[in-house]
Amino acid sequence: MRQINLQCPYFERFNLSIETIHKADNGNSENVHGLSKEQLATREVVIIDIASTVTDYWSYAIGTSPVDLSKFKSSRTNRGPLLEGWQDLCEPVMTAYKLVTVDAPYWGFGYRLEQALLSAERALFLESHRNCFAWIDDWYGMTMEQIRELEKQSDSSLNEKLGKVASVDDTQGLDLNDSDKNMKQLS
Repeated sequence: MRQINLQCPYFERFNLSIETIHKADNGNSENVHGLSKEQLATREVVIIDIASTVTDYWSYAIGTSPVDLSKFKSSRTNRGPLLEGWQDLCEPVMTAYKLVTVDAPYWGFGYRLEQALLSAERALFLESHRNCFAWIDDWYGMTMEQIRELEKQSDSSLNEKLGKVASVDDTQGLDLNDSDKNMKQLS
């Protein structure tokens, strides 16, 4: 399981948590995160189909891949196209089970902030997993070392475009609650 927790020093009570579990199934596993009965009663299950062409505001804000997965076919793996019902027809299939928890206990805007973040995360998950499939010919067969090198090159390229921003390697050991200390570490 991979877990990410984000906090903001300006909103001390704010918390965003994303837990991810990958399983070799078509999305039919129940309670992979081991939630309690109380948590199960309040959770909302959202199925994100990477072959879906439905877009919303966040899809436009994040950007959408020009690749149509209903027409795409990998030349290296012979996977695709992803037609309706592909989850039950294709082999192998992997599901990324994501448990997203947002807590913004602020009167007046907390609920709206929570809903906006959940929608943005959904669009981000959709687009990143679409791209992962669409770019399969670029990464299929790579070793973990080669993938890490590709990540570093992508990180470096992005930093050049945006100006120096924290990279994955730069953020190791940062205290998300101490922005002054972090800025000194990153400088």
